[in-house]
Amino acid sequence: MGCGRVGAALAINLSAMGHSVAVIDHDPDSFRRLPEDFSGQSVTGVGFDREALRQAGIEDATGFAAVSSGDNSNIIAARVVRETFGLKNVVTRIYDPTRADVYERLGIPTVPTVKWTADQVLRHLIPLGPHVEYTDEVAEISLIRVDVVDDWFGHTVGEVEDATQAQVAYVTRLGHGLLPHRGFVLQDGDIVKLLVGTAQAGAAQYVLMHPVKED
Repeated sequence: MGCGRVGAALAINLSAMGHSVAVIDHDPDSFRRLPEDFSGQSVTGVGFDREALRQAGIEDATGFAAVSSGDNSNIIAARVVRETFGLKNVVTRIYDPTRADVYERLGIPTVPTVKWTADQVLRHLIPLGPHVEYTDEVAEISLIRVDVVDDWFGHTVGEVEDATQAQVAYVTRLGHGLLPHRGFVLQDGDIVKLLVGTAQAGAAQYVLMHPVKED
């Protein structure tokens, strides 16, 4: 739901990946953002209207994204899709991060636009990690990308985990993602992603920005 810049980009990318896509928007002019060769369906209507949803194929859908510019519309649409049509794979775009936390607790995954934008700006302003990739607000667990000083290269994932009290989720090496075991040895150029308690993210980064403490 929503064919603004975000919705159009989602629709185009999903279609390019081979998925069947339907886009709902109350403004027919918004569909001009879609390319002429867009293979999906464009439905003019309100995204939480049951008939518009049925016309878009909600009864056969495997996922629904509410990404209009209105928080209320997005939340109402998400609830209608979940509660009326029984579709659980739903995500909503929310501008108000406080409300986003509430809806997360109700089991509705949200993308708080303001928080995401602020995180991206901070990442450029402060290049030193930890860079938060994702945070589960309810569980208080974050996936972070950490900066690692050269001294850690040549050491194992197990040593990193023991020192940071975090779990190495995966390592990207030469553009390829790897799921490492504890004996996996880090090499120069590796990108390390950690799963860590949100409150401990800074402490984990601090450890990896200092030389290895030898026993």
